[in-house]
Amino acid sequence: METVNQLLDSIKDVGRDAVRGGYSRAVYSTAELDLRTWFIEQALQRGLSVETDRNGIIWAWWGKPQDGALVTGSHLDSVPGGGAFDGPLGVASALAAVDILIARGKVPNRSLAITVFPEEEGSRFGVACLGSRLLTGAIDVDKARNLRDGDGNTFADVARLNGLDPRHVGPDPQALARIGDFVELHVEQGKGLGTGGPAIAVGSSILGHGRWKLSISGQGNHAGTTLMADRADPMVAAAQIIVAVRDAAAAQPDARATVGRLMPVPGGTNVIASRVDMWLDARHPDDAVTARLIETIYAAARQIAATEGCSVSLTEESYSDTVHFDPGLTQRISGILPDAPLLATGAGHDAGVLSAYVPSAMLFVRNPSGISHSPEEYVADEDAGIGAVALADVLEGLL
Repeated sequence: METVNQLLDSIKDVGRDAVRGGYSRAVYSTAELDLRTWFIEQALQRGLSVETDRNGIIWAWWGKPQDGALVTGSHLDSVPGGGAFDGPLGVASALAAVDILIARGKVPNRSLAITVFPEEEGSRFGVACLGSRLLTGAIDVDKARNLRDGDGNTFADVARLNGLDPRHVGPDPQALARIGDFVELHVEQGKGLGTGGPAIAVGSSILGHGRWKLSISGQGNHAGTTLMADRADPMVAAAQIIVAVRDAAAAQPDARATVGRLMPVPGGTNVIASRVDMWLDARHPDDAVTARLIETIYAAARQIAATEGCSVSLTEESYSDTVHFDPGLTQRISGILPDAPLLATGAGHDAGVLSAYVPSAMLFVRNPSGISHSPEEYVADEDAGIGAVALADVLEGLL
């Protein structure tokens, strides 16, 4: 029987990013594929049967695959330069929880599956939780097939290269029917649990959040021959828009908005850009407020762009409404873990996508600093062990 720490230690060198620090494990990259192989090997060692569905979701079954099963799991892909726990903690904890249940002599009277969802972070194709969105039909299939990564590869092409038939990706009612309840364990990505008190919390809700692309068009030109007064520089407009994003979010209580990625075209040091693409992440508990926030940001962006002799367009890439997890399932889990507080999160998860279709819930494991999506993300060994036992207790109670 391996502990969570031992399982995570066995993959600590996979996908290390020498430039950013931390880990870069984009979906279907060599690193993420190596982790998928690692998971399959771990599942088979435990006597689980393994299959990969037509959307690239891995299912490892304890017992015969059947409808209404209890399902747990998470993801193995990461943001660029991410931490060691976001995703893999939930997968390793699920494996460890099965070990614990086997050691307890439990024989489930209900099938249990561990799932690994692809492209949860959206770091390659720009849409978070792509695997669970495809499974449930929460994303248009043609849109999904035509998503492109930074190198211009479509999702359809990448899927085909990795053994999936892009003609068959999309809503899978038969696979979805196999999920009777879904419980995802995840590292906490804020400071909700702090440094004292319980190491585990039960998820209550997820902030509504989305991603938008702003494209600012100007006049590409020579950096040395073009006078400052003669420029229509989209990079100058982009800089001001980033500040406007911060100011708009700061003016709205409980709102969060971030520009985390910016791409000038053509991107030469001695070239005035002809276009700048920038990606906006915005979140708020009230979906109507999020919509107004985006309107405010877009209005400010248009005004700034016009002042700089540029134009701007806005495209929504993905959006998820505020999620409140299934109250019945959450109450049952709270009864199993009476010392675990309820905790809302601002981070999106596959459990949030699934919650509109099947009863879903989450467990969070303490992250003392509250830092996530960063190499500084951290879970203490003791807390990781507590999380695995808590997950095992929940699974046993629900089985």
